[in-house]
Amino acid sequence: MKTGVTGIKRILNAFKYSFDGLKAVYKSEEAFRQDLLISIIMFIILIIFPFSFIEKILLFSTIFAIIFAELTNTAIEFIIDRISDEIHPLSKIVKDIGSSLVFVSFIYLIFVWTIILFRTI
Repeated sequence: MKTGVTGIKRILNAFKYSFDGLKAVYKSEEAFRQDLLISIIMFIILIIFPFSFIEKILLFSTIFAIIFAELTNTAIEFIIDRISDEIHPLSKIVKDIGSSLVFVSFIYLIFVWTIILFRTI
């Protein structure tokens, strides 16, 4: 059985790898940078407006969903591009599904924010 780093060192390494992944996506993906900017603006709105605690959790979950979906989509795209630069119908389908993750998360965001904002106003 292969043994590696354990304990606190493993946890610290995991944080470093995660941060490296965020830096890589930030540097390479304009869509991620745009989503991050929108998320920061929405987070500021979330802090400023007098939403209830539960509403804040729901609204924050939509912001988190966008970032999560964009990270997942980027990982899928990198994997497909790593496998081959050949244009293939299955590769297109997989990339389209990854894009759909982001789209569905935006629909979720619009739905939740609209309901809560109209309820608040």
